[in-house]
Amino acid sequence: MWDNHQLLRSLANLLLGLSLLMLVYAAGFWVTHAPVFPVKKIQIQGQMKRVTPEQLKFIAEHELTGTFFTLDIDKTRAAFGKLPWVRDAQVRRRWPDALEIGVEEHVALARWGENGLVDKFGERFDAASDQALPIFHGPAGAEKDMAQMLGKLGSGLAATGLKPQEIWLSPRRAWQVGLDNGVKLDLGRGDVEARVGRFALYWKDKLAALPYHIDYVDMRYPNGFAVRMPDYKAPPAQVKK
Repeated sequence: MWDNHQLLRSLANLLLGLSLLMLVYAAGFWVTHAPVFPVKKIQIQGQMKRVTPEQLKFIAEHELTGTFFTLDIDKTRAAFGKLPWVRDAQVRRRWPDALEIGVEEHVALARWGENGLVDKFGERFDAASDQALPIFHGPAGAEKDMAQMLGKLGSGLAATGLKPQEIWLSPRRAWQVGLDNGVKLDLGRGDVEARVGRFALYWKDKLAALPYHIDYVDMRYPNGFAVRMPDYKAPPAQVKK
């Protein structure tokens, strides 16, 4: 073997290659883990009305660990996503020492009963808000459907000047709506949009002109509706003589 110069040369080249490979690996490991490559700058992007600089600073100081190279992007994204009003956070490295954090906030659309809020995408989240918002009551998982219904109700009622203040969705998919004038609409199941349109037509032309307080309108009839007026008193029946 020791007389085989070609074999010895190949073995030497192999050992040299392995040594260089180990050297490159060691250098790369040192570069990526050495404390001389810390994250020095965090650049926050996005239009923020609810997320405060103090909240972002707290996350940056207590949740972000590692160097520019070893910092876990997914973990960092999740850390910023813990903030109540953050819907999504995108994290990018920017050479040589910066992180770019793109923050998207929730836009509150309604309240979910007494627990949490629903955003414009129909996603429920837990945060505090003093906004005057419609209230949803429905089964878990119905947030998106109820957010879409709120939009349809707004369009259908636009001509009346009335706005939905409270929406109920039963487990059987029956809808009820409380309006900002105190009227409760029973829309049932089926073609709800058509029933809202029919209510809007009759409210503007007839119901709003009645000299009685209306607190309930049942729109579930095929070609009509029923109205409850608590202060209405039927005239006494006339007895024929």
